[in-house]
Order: sequence, then structure tokens, then C-alpha cells
Amino acid sequence: MNYFPWLTIIIVLPIFAGSLIVFLPHRGNKVIRWYTLCICIIELLLTTYAFGYHFQLNDPLIQLTEDYKWIDFFDFSWRLGIDGISIGPILLTGFITTLATLAARPVTRESRVFHFLMLAMYSGQIGPFSSQNLLLFFIMWELELIPVYLLLSMWGGKKRLYSATKFILYTAGSSAFLLMGILGICLSGSNEPTLNFETSANQSYPVALETLFYIGFFIAFAVKSPIIPLHTWLPDTHGEAHYSTCMLLAGILLKMGAYGLVRINMELLPHAHSIFSPWLMIIGTIQIIYAASTSPGQRNLKKRIAYSSVSHMGFIIIGLGSINDTGLNGAILQIISHGFIGAALFFLAGTSYDRIRLVYLDEMGGMAITIPKIFTTFSILSMASLALPGMSGFVVELILFFGILTSQKYLLMTKILITFVMAIGMILTPIYSLSMLRQMFYGYKLFIATNSYFVDSGPREFFVSISILLPVIAIGIYPDFVFSLSVDKVEALLSNYFYP
Repeated sequence: MNYFPWLTIIIVLPIFAGSLIVFLPHRGNKVIRWYTLCICIIELLLTTYAFGYHFQLNDPLIQLTEDYKWIDFFDFSWRLGIDGISIGPILLTGFITTLATLAARPVTRESRVFHFLMLAMYSGQIGPFSSQNLLLFFIMWELELIPVYLLLSMWGGKKRLYSATKFILYTAGSSAFLLMGILGICLSGSNEPTLNFETSANQSYPVALETLFYIGFFIAFAVKSPIIPLHTWLPDTHGEAHYSTCMLLAGILLKMGAYGLVRINMELLPHAHSIFSPWLMIIGTIQIIYAASTSPGQRNLKKRIAYSSVSHMGFIIIGLGSINDTGLNGAILQIISHGFIGAALFFLAGTSYDRIRLVYLDEMGGMAITIPKIFTTFSILSMASLALPGMSGFVVELILFFGILTSQKYLLMTKILITFVMAIGMILTPIYSLSMLRQMFYGYKLFIATNSYFVDSGPREFFVSISILLPVIAIGIYPDFVFSLSVDKVEALLSNYFYP
């Protein structure tokens, strides 16, 4: 047992500090912005310190554990702990949330509420990644929906109420499946009802029951990490949300679904996972192709980027379906890599919207001359999104290809077919990325127009885009420092369950 409650502090600090915003002075939201930013930075430094000094990388077991009895009646405890799979997403959460708080332009309407919701989201996002109790996982999962709904419906675009309602219907509907699955696992344990991850992981269920649980959890996580055909809330939500909300949605929210698939579907229900993994491969390939071919048809810039992130989530599903070390490590690396790239693209789309106040791509054009810094960073990050060598996207897709081709579960013909279809998806990716760049930045449309005076990105925006760009290039050049987090845990997970 680690005696200092690091994880409790990391989870509780943001929402506690956020509730103190009420006592800050009304006048001027500068105080509130700096307060929120300082809390985010303190939290990020605290997380980095705790993980740097108290986390052993070569130990695949749960570390930094805390276990406090909460409700004795049905074994419900405040049980936290992290391992190699969850340390990456937690650090990503801290990083992206800090940058999203910095990126939010001075919010004029209800700035105290806005910053409180950003901090509440911070807590709600670290919660699921570090909880070791099924019911606690569910509570944290739900805690995160309310801030997103409010951020959408108060600071969104024109159709914000429609998209916020759609978001809450989809995600709350999926949570019902999640709760039913959790209760099922809790009650069908061998002796007394249990909610602990570790005791549930060592139990075996009848195949039919396990399959039923698997489908329930899969639907819950498929809505969150959108898996086709449950993805339709995502383009609407992204099309309307304020761009700092978009950064959190694309960078962290979608990753919670993928994390849930690894943590619950793979760890707790291994037999069902090995039955369903061919279907996961098929769904993933369909998703890559479908989203990449839907994306060029979108007129709205943010919706086009949203479809590109649906397409990238397909790679994660394929990595989970391949059931071997390489594929699963590739999926976890894609969680981190796309977290950076997706957040950066939405941030840049938001900054360019601040300049020109246009949403539709066919009305844009010729912005490269007036805003060269935004143009440069947008181009580089689009290249990262289409997997240019030297960027993180390339490493991920290469590793996933290796993962599929070395998987012992599938026949050679199947593997070649899946790789071929994935390759088609990777050819479609440059088509929408480059056409998006061409429509926005090249040509003469806005350059001739009367309002051709734009301000290029200031130091704050430039700082945000550079600090997201650096990790993307760093992972692309030396991916080992992300692998070193997860590789032992992945090996332990697969050797426990999948290799007899």
C-alpha cells in the first residue's frame, strides 16, 4: 500500500478548486482565467511528480493503490490504482485540459461557470482512467457527461441545443448498458457480489453470459469512442461546440471509450473477446473506409475533422482485435497520438474561425497569405494526421500493420485482406486532409475580399499549437518512451488470458 493518497488528490483537486471560483470577484474574468490555468498547471505538475517518482515502469501490477471502504453493504469502496495502460491517458488528460483552458478566448458569458465546468471535466476524465472499482468507474463516467452537456448548450454554435440534446441522449443511453453490465458482473460472481476489478478479472463465467456482458459493454463503449453505426452524435457535437470543448472531446472523451474496451472488455471478459475479435477487425476496417470516404463530403470544417477522428478510432479497434503485443501496444499508442493530433486540429480550426467567422469550407480560401503561422501549423498537423513519416501517426499505423500480420489468430489470407483494405483507408486519408488545406488556405477568395485584414496567431495561440506539435513529432521520432509505459502491462494481460 502506498500511504500518501496521490490519486485521490489528483482526482479531487480540480473539482474542489473549481467550486472555489464562486468566491472570486465578479469583475473581469482575468482573475478567473489565471486561477483556472494555475490549478490546471499545479495538477499537471502534481500528476507528473507522482508518476515520475512513485510509479515503477517494469511492474505490470496495479500501483499507487488506495482502498477506502465507502458503502459496506455491497462491497463499494473508493478504490483507485493505475498501471501501464492508464498512465498515458491520465497524463494526456492533464496536458490537453491545461492547453484547452489556455486556448479558451476570454469567455465573456458566464466565465465563472465556464471555468468551473472545465475543472469539473478534468476530475471526471481522470476518474475512469484510475478507478479500480466498477461502480466507481461508472460514477466517474457519468460525472463527465454533465459538464460537456452544459459547455455545449451554453457556448456552442447556432444548433447547439440540438447537438447537446443528441449528445446527452446517446451517451446517457449507452450508460444504461454500462450499468446493466456492471450489475451483471457484480451479481454473477462466484460467491458474494463483488465490484473490484481484480477479483472480477479472475472469475470465469458461462460463455453465453459472458457474451451477453460483452455485447452490453461493447455498446456502451462504442457510443463513446464512436464506433460505426453509433457515431452520429460526434460530427454534430463537434460542429457546434466551442473549440476548447472540442479539444477535450477529441483529445480525451473518445479515448475513454477505447480505454474501457481494453480495461473491461479485454481484461474482465477474455473468452468473449477472443470470440468477438474477428468482428472487431471487420468493424474497424469498415469504419476506417466509411469515415474517410464520408469526410470529403462535409462542407463544415469541424465536421470534416470529426469524421477524420472517427476514421482514426478505427485503427484502435483493429489493434484490439489483433490480440497480440504489437497490435495492442499500437492501439494504446494511437490513443495517445490521436489525442494530440485531434485536439490540435480542432484548436486550429477554432482559431481560424475566430479570424474569419466562416464555417463552410467552400466559402474560405486564400488564408495562407494573411495568417502564415496558422497555415504552417495546420499543414504540419494535417500531415501528422495523414501519417507522414516522422510524425506519430506514421509510427502507429506501421505498428498496427505489424500487429495484424504477426497475429497468430487469423489465417494468412484474412490478414492480407484486412491489411489491403486498411491501406485503401490510408490512401483516402490524404485526399480529405489535403483538399481541406487547399480549400482553406490556397486560392484568392478572401484575399481579394474587403475584410482581408486578419491578425496572425498571437503568442498564446502559437504556444498552444507548438506545445501540441512537439509531442507529436517526439512520438514519431522516438515512440519508445510511450511504449515503455505500457509494454509490460500489455504482455502480462495477454499472457494471462489469451496465450494458453
